[in-house]
Amino acid sequence: QLQFVESGGGLVRPGGSLRLSCAASGFSLEDYAIAWFRQAPGKEREGVSSISKYGQFTNYADSVKGRFTISRSNTQNTAYLQMTGLIPDDTAVYYCAAYDGARLSTATALSAPSAMNYWGKGTPVTVSS
Repeated sequence: QLQFVESGGGLVRPGGSLRLSCAASGFSLEDYAIAWFRQAPGKEREGVSSISKYGQFTNYADSVKGRFTISRSNTQNTAYLQMTGLIPDDTAVYYCAAYDGARLSTATALSAPSAMNYWGKGTPVTVSS
């Protein structure tokens, strides 16, 4: 059974940090590039960051550049999103997704949620004092 499970979300104070994980089972993460998206209440899903199959290329939304870092471990079949300097505007449900890196660049992937092959169910992040 194919599964893509996010974890690591929670409640954090402004300025705090969280590390989100996205574990794949039933398929090899190495076959896909990975993107993180987020959706805040009442807003559209937004591309946050993406990483190529072997991690050599990454891309970030301007709103998180310099604060978030995407990474992956193909041996552990897991992708990560390290979030630092969190602000209330980062509050959202965060989703990881897998896509065909041969069809989309890491930059294009952030604006193409409909092109994702697999989605996790999301993990909520709340930034509040």
